[in-house]
Amino acid sequence: MAVKDGIDTGRQAARPPAVLQVVPSLVSGGVERGTVEVAAALVEAGWTAYVASAGGPMEGELRRAGVAHIRLPLASKNPLTMRRNAAALVEIVRRQRVDIVHARSRAPAWSAWRAARKTRRRFVTTFHNAYDESAPFKHWYNSVMARGERVIAISDFVAAHAAERYGVGPDRLRTIPRGVDLELFDASRVTGHRVAALAAQWRIEDGVAVVMLPGRLTRWKGGLELIEAIARLGRADICCLLVGAEQRAGFRRELEAAIARHGLIGQFRIVDHCRDMAAAYVLADVVVSASTDPEGFGRTIVEAQAMGRPVIATDHGGARETVIPGSTGWLVPPGDTAALAVAIGEVLNLGPGARAGLARRARAHIAAGFTREAMCRRTIEIYEELLFPETRMFGVPPAPMAIPA
Repeated sequence: MAVKDGIDTGRQAARPPAVLQVVPSLVSGGVERGTVEVAAALVEAGWTAYVASAGGPMEGELRRAGVAHIRLPLASKNPLTMRRNAAALVEIVRRQRVDIVHARSRAPAWSAWRAARKTRRRFVTTFHNAYDESAPFKHWYNSVMARGERVIAISDFVAAHAAERYGVGPDRLRTIPRGVDLELFDASRVTGHRVAALAAQWRIEDGVAVVMLPGRLTRWKGGLELIEAIARLGRADICCLLVGAEQRAGFRRELEAAIARHGLIGQFRIVDHCRDMAAAYVLADVVVSASTDPEGFGRTIVEAQAMGRPVIATDHGGARETVIPGSTGWLVPPGDTAALAVAIGEVLNLGPGARAGLARRARAHIAAGFTREAMCRRTIEIYEELLFPETRMFGVPPAPMAIPA
């Protein structure tokens, strides 16, 4: 029986292959959501899945899916902590007989890359955005994401950035868009009680139009631009929701000051967190992504389309791949608050028939290209491509891994 680097190349006998995903934490966001979903899909497919992170509320989802979580201070950018994390990951990879190490963020990726190199395990990375390079050494710091044997980009926009700025060739680069859980984000499954509970909690009066911007409270997400657009629109029958946790201390106060300055205190609600985003989307008449910097993908806009809601996004980054202008939503120039105001007005003036048609087109669009199942299947195919190249070549299903001697 031939064994190379702890992997049985004859694939005779048996254990499931094991994947370790490495992320900073499990608090919230698209990186964390994708990590949990892929880990659960691995378990369902008969693989062994591990996630290493600094922990967070989403640990419970991993436990329910049968995924082991390993707590390490992987959110830290301290060089000494990163070195200790690398040593800890080496021990984890050896002890748990991990076959693939998959890094999804830069700081933990440096530790994961060192561990994979030390143990001679396969190394995969996911580019989640076109990372900023403005500060000194940033290009080098970001470059760890280009060191994977396979580099996954979450959109064509991100893939082009990885290829152009970091030299990732087509032999290693794969584009896999993020996916939406169409059972969770299905308007027909959301009860009126859930929507009414949110409306009461957020003090939304009957008869007002609800404009929602979901996303972490940080400057580049466009909250200030939305405030100015609503001021330009000049309608009193609108309630605006900024839904997301504060990422930078003090920015919420800046938002509140802008709302007061424009005389919109009664029309805005800033909501720290929402545990029922499906109901929140149903509550909204329009969902906005006003990001001033390009989004790598734009998960909330895809979720909203799955729910059949009209969406408005800025015309750059991943939104160009997920929104069909004039069919499933609107694209407006970044930072153009006048254009954003016009688009919001157009959405709010749609009649019932036009809204129903848009809802059907939007959900069909997401179902065709942006599902959780497709994202997980294509990710597992990349793992198989690395571990079982001969079976991927001839279309033979991979057999279980052999237990190393």
